[in-house]
Order: sequence, then C-alpha cells, then structure tokens
Amino acid sequence: MTRGGQSSSPAEEIKGLKVETPIRITPTWEQFQQIVAAIRAQKFSDTAQDSADLVEFMGLSGAGTAECANLKGEHIHFESNRITLYRQKTDTGFSIPIFPQLLSFMKRLEAKGNIKPGQSIFRVESPKKALAAACGRLGLSSFSPRSIRRCFITRAIELGVDFKTIAAWQGHRDGGVLIAKTYSHLRNEHSDAMALKLKMIEP
Repeated sequence: MTRGGQSSSPAEEIKGLKVETPIRITPTWEQFQQIVAAIRAQKFSDTAQDSADLVEFMGLSGAGTAECANLKGEHIHFESNRITLYRQKTDTGFSIPIFPQLLSFMKRLEAKGNIKPGQSIFRVESPKKALAAACGRLGLSSFSPRSIRRCFITRAIELGVDFKTIAAWQGHRDGGVLIAKTYSHLRNEHSDAMALKLKMIEP
C-alpha cells in the first residue's frame, strides 16, 4: 500500500482464472423428433409443414439456416448420394453424404415436388417462430436453429463418428479442431460409458 493509493490492482489475483465455456442448450434426439412432430401437428398453419420440413432436414443433415436457404434442387445428387451445400458467410462450398437417416426424408421431399432444378428446396427461410412455439407447447427449453445443428453433432459423436469427419460435414477446414474443442466433453463421457463394458469376467 502506498500513500494516496494502492501499489497493485485488487484484480491481479483473478487474472489467471479460466473463463468457463458457456453451456449451450441442445435437444436430445428424442426431443428433436418431438419438436418436428409438434410443428407438423399444427393443422391450421399455412407454413407448418414447410417449417417442419426445414427443421427436420437441419436435424438429419446437420446443415444450418444459411446453408438451407441456398439449397436448390440441382444440389441434391441421388445418383452419387451427395448434397452440395454453400456457406455464404465464408464463401465456401462443401458436400455431405445423404445419410441413411436422411434418405427417406429426401425421397419424401422429391415426391412432394420440392426437389427441382432452379427451385429452392425449402419454402420458408427461418424456422425460429415455429421452433419456439413447438418448444413452448412441449414445455422444452427455447431451442434455436443452432441447437438443432448441435443435436446432429452430439448424436454423431455419441455414435462414434470422429471429429475430423464431423468437421468435414460441417464445412470446417481445420481438421476437427473446433469440433474437438467444443464437444470434447461428450467424447469423454462416451469413452467412460464404453469403458464400463470392459468388465472383469468372473471365472
């Protein structure tokens, strides 16, 4: 302590404290399915089915709102089992497989006439209102479109898909560094659960 003031800042001792990563709410796979069903159940809404289509695609593919907005019929390649996505924010294009969990949904869209060259696949730009309303009716947290993407990533990790592959599906070019940093706790939880399977066999 010096006359007229302090010789050091009282905040010095807390400079080294690690800032906790914020907890981002993410629906379970079952909650995601409930949300889609709840949106579709709105019989008197003109946009319910289109909103449900968008949310379901996002959860089944891991695509974000911006990628979905740019998706047109010519970007769906059933013959090569690929979907081409474009991220306007980074001006990059990338492709994802038509995952087994996604195939029947894409075939339904094709049957509805949503997959035509030059035509946008989805007829609504944002599912935010429909998503918020469905969560409210179900008594769930207020999940956002980003939450639906995190649901896809979380499930992929829990099923054993490696970070590098998931990163490629997300259009990342860092080899999985960001995914690993953000979701490493899930890999640890999965690893611990799998470790329990290695029980000692009694003679």
